[in-house]
Amino acid sequence: MNAIILIVETQYLQALLCGCLFLSKEGFILDYQLEIKQIVDYPRCRIYREFIRTLMEDRNIRTNGSSYLFYYMTLCSYANFRSSYQRLEGISYLVGPGEWICRTSELSGWFRTRFQHQALSILDFLQNQNYITYTRLGRGHLIKFCITGWKKHNTALDYNYPCQKDVGFFFFPVAAVHELISMGKCSEMDIVLDLWIHAIYNDSQVQGSELGPVVYFRNCTGNPLTSCSDLSLRWSISKATVSRILNKLQEKEYLSLVSFTGRHGSVIYLCSYLSTMFNISDVMIDKEEVSMAFQVPVHITENTHTPEAATVREDQIYIIEEPDTVSSPSGSVSKPHICQIIRKTAEILVAQGIPCCECSETLYKLYPLSDCKETDLRYSMKICCPDEGTPYQFELTLSPAGSAEGTTSTIQKQSPETTTINAERR
Repeated sequence: MNAIILIVETQYLQALLCGCLFLSKEGFILDYQLEIKQIVDYPRCRIYREFIRTLMEDRNIRTNGSSYLFYYMTLCSYANFRSSYQRLEGISYLVGPGEWICRTSELSGWFRTRFQHQALSILDFLQNQNYITYTRLGRGHLIKFCITGWKKHNTALDYNYPCQKDVGFFFFPVAAVHELISMGKCSEMDIVLDLWIHAIYNDSQVQGSELGPVVYFRNCTGNPLTSCSDLSLRWSISKATVSRILNKLQEKEYLSLVSFTGRHGSVIYLCSYLSTMFNISDVMIDKEEVSMAFQVPVHITENTHTPEAATVREDQIYIIEEPDTVSSPSGSVSKPHICQIIRKTAEILVAQGIPCCECSETLYKLYPLSDCKETDLRYSMKICCPDEGTPYQFELTLSPAGSAEGTTSTIQKQSPETTTINAERR
């Protein structure tokens, strides 16, 4: 009796239903297990006003674009979430939820326009696209605008009280992001906001999100890997401009770019995201750990030579051939390749805070767990300190993949539970 698992994916709901269906066909009983897996896709993103103010004050990020994402989000950051009175030029104005009133000079300063009529032209465009409505008051020197559909995405309070513009947050519709960036060429500021809105952290359905806030454009693949070609089409700019902007934002510590060789693509992690969104400490993105999480192959050629100044020497590595072992790994993976992989593993473990990998007296003992004829080779690796302390223990899996450039292997840490236990013993 075979059990067939059927997975049905839908959106915007969250549930898990399991059951068994018994069907009769030609005298045989078939057992079907039905599993309905529904994917949650949130239509809104929380944006903190303090973050928008920080971007507005950063003059190193250019706003010369035609997607209007930055302008629209700036207006949303000033919108009221409850009614309040604003007194300008001796007159008190009632400003409701989703509305705000300001001077045209202030509006020009927000948008970084040289002339006030340029700021008004931006309002005209957003009004023609039904994103806002606005009126001119006080002989044309005041602007009162209202965000269309504000109450649909944000909670509006009924009582009157002054609304602070530098603290708190508002919800921004994700659909508006895709609409605005498709209207024209994105500026550097538009790109920062687009990346920020599409950041995902610690989502089991998005690969690599457990390491840090990763940029994922919700393509229903769960893979955040992207390329300059894809970003060029998304932002309506050239691939060279994409590369230049991403490198610039990385230098300004807005993001951390992890690029892989070949056609694997790149992964974008955001800096200061956790401290801004969740008020917790930001994490350091280790590129070696990201490479291991995405299982990107480690390319090793036959002529690979590692200098003697490497972290791990060959005399520190021992391949144990026990009597009960099926066969020796030396027939499938050469010792120079093994040494190269162990050195790469040691670099990753050092970044994870294991000090033993920095010691020149540490021993690395490999115990084969599989036959050399198997496709995936498994090893038990013990990291032994000279002071006879409790060793760390890991499980390594090597997956050879044929390549024209040479032999390739994938290194993966398979037993995090064992790692945790050994770390606690230390």
